[in-house]
Amino acid sequence: MYRGYGGAGSGAEGLKHYRVVGAMGEGTFSEVLKCQSLLDGKLYACKKMKQKYSNMTQVNNLREIQALRRLNPHPNVIELKEVIFDRQTGTLSLICELMNMNIYELIKDRRSYLPEARVRLYTYQLCKSLYHMHRNGIFHRDVKPENILIKDDLLKLADFGSCKSMYSKLPFTEYISTRWYRAPECLLTDGHYGHKMDMWSVGCVLFELMSLRPLFPGSNELDQISKIHDVVGTPSSQVLDKFRKIQSKSMDFNFPYKHPTGISILLKHASKQCIDLITKLCTYDPEERPSAKETLRHPYFKELREAERRSKLRLKSDVMQPELSMKQQQHQHKHYKQGRGKQRERDEFVPVKQRQYYIPVLASQAQGPPPGVHGSMMSSLTLPQLPKPPQLQVKGEQQVLHGVNSGLSTGLPSLAQSMKAGPSHIARHQQPHISPFPSLLASTNPSAKSNTMFPTGRHHQIGPTHLPSLGKPYYVQRTNQ
Repeated sequence: MYRGYGGAGSGAEGLKHYRVVGAMGEGTFSEVLKCQSLLDGKLYACKKMKQKYSNMTQVNNLREIQALRRLNPHPNVIELKEVIFDRQTGTLSLICELMNMNIYELIKDRRSYLPEARVRLYTYQLCKSLYHMHRNGIFHRDVKPENILIKDDLLKLADFGSCKSMYSKLPFTEYISTRWYRAPECLLTDGHYGHKMDMWSVGCVLFELMSLRPLFPGSNELDQISKIHDVVGTPSSQVLDKFRKIQSKSMDFNFPYKHPTGISILLKHASKQCIDLITKLCTYDPEERPSAKETLRHPYFKELREAERRSKLRLKSDVMQPELSMKQQQHQHKHYKQGRGKQRERDEFVPVKQRQYYIPVLASQAQGPPPGVHGSMMSSLTLPQLPKPPQLQVKGEQQVLHGVNSGLSTGLPSLAQSMKAGPSHIARHQQPHISPFPSLLASTNPSAKSNTMFPTGRHHQIGPTHLPSLGKPYYVQRTNQ
């Protein structure tokens, strides 16, 4: 017993890990069973081949397995979970994901039309699966409702047993695909057809989704061609000459002329864009038939293309947002560090003579330069003129401050002397009505009397007061009630 994931491989007991729940369907070459995994408990679809195989080489050369290996993963292609080959019995089983139903089961018992929006969504996904196949050099050759699986709004193409490489040598197999969905080039030639036959089948499936009945239900090949001519009309002589030039069947090409009834007569409830798309897909000449890529660009799918583009942009923004936020934070941090560095550079490299200083003074007779300024620089500095402080009027007491000069005469120290004296020079008056700010008006002269500086009285005005941390003088108006 050989077992592998996505391809036959060695090493397990195969179907012993699955329990058969029931039968789902049976075809010409296989039967499909619903089974449950004994490992994870999930349900899967088991496609059990009726043909027996003798070795692993035959299994690995199967078109379906090779195609699924190349096409997986894709949201609109059935996913192959596991390949199980029993060497003793020659039985081959493909374990695939389980879907709810196929298109035929969806429409066979319906008595009302499907919403066109739902039909549009299914057809769009079908074209995306075919575009993915054709881009990888494979065409399906058996697109029909039974091979199109759905699960809610999700559609997946299945049954790749008839697929073929687009680069294989002509002619291909003559009898391929179901007759009702077979393109004219498959009916009129001995295997001279290409991947455009899949697009003819898409047009037939789209019509069947809209009308709930097949478009060309021929009983045999001649009847099939006759029904095609009833709808699309007899092809022109130029188109028939193309089929005559290639190796064709022993068939009389002298078809009677038939005027086409058209798709619009058969689908009166469908939109104009839907009818236009079916008409183009069911074009007699395969060279004029649109490809899967061109079909996806049809105006019929415009809303779905825009919704898909918005979804991709939203997903991209959700993925990129954390990365962008991190980059923005790094950029801001880098910019902040660069800004601080540039500011320090500006402070360090500005010449001393170009720096501006604001030197608060108490009197024009201030002695000596302020700290950090040399005496040679004083001539180049312009000291600001301070306004004359208001006069202090006290009834019954001697006038203490007549101006700045009189303050100096009462023992008021200069700024230079105060700053040279250091913090020990600053004293706080012990009277309760004095301002809570540290006073620079206290005298350093032991002989000076404190009651002269702070006379007793009801109204007092203290100023100008200077704090070392403030760059300019301010005035404090205080009134004791």
